[in-house]
Amino acid sequence: MQPYVTHQNLAEKTEEWLRTIEAFNVHRLRLKTKKAALLVIDMQDYFLEEGSPAFICGGVAVLPGLKRLIAGFRKAGRPVIYTRHVHHPDGIDAGIMEWWWQGMCVEGAPESEIHASIAPLKREKVVLKHRYSAFFDTDLETVLRCCNIEDLVISGVMTNMCCESTTRDAYFRDYRTFFLADGTGTINEEMHVATLLNVAYGFSRVTTVREIERALG
Repeated sequence: MQPYVTHQNLAEKTEEWLRTIEAFNVHRLRLKTKKAALLVIDMQDYFLEEGSPAFICGGVAVLPGLKRLIAGFRKAGRPVIYTRHVHHPDGIDAGIMEWWWQGMCVEGAPESEIHASIAPLKREKVVLKHRYSAFFDTDLETVLRCCNIEDLVISGVMTNMCCESTTRDAYFRDYRTFFLADGTGTINEEMHVATLLNVAYGFSRVTTVREIERALG
């Protein structure tokens, strides 16, 4: 199956997606840089290695831009927070997900690590999660409150699952979110565009890596 997007055509695709959702992407939020954090969701080898049963082509396409944005947040002295979706080897934390999905990303396995090109620094927070939302039964909200975060930039995989679920939960907690059209990825274009439309309509400002870079200064 051909990928719906590659790094080479990502900019062109992004313009097309933004035109599609333009009528609903009307909340023109301005990033509060001093109150902002970048959330990098599940950019693990389990999802980004081509031979993996859980390979996500959209995740590979956004890697170069996301690497640039991570560097921008670090330069601005703003938090970069990572998540890893992992499960106990015995599946004791899997619940319905073990039935729903064939295969699990096992905690401690090499493929559970963040992709080397965007690996977290030693002092950067990594949230371990067992469900789609990065807020569900994790310490993410505690970390955000302690860091006085009000604005969250959402990146990673999958657009329509963990990224969208986290964005919805952030909205319910009164965080302003900036959802990256060219910094999130999934397995096909229909799912990607559907999420961009959904979050623009009800939860988030859909934006681009370049717009966030400009806001960082």
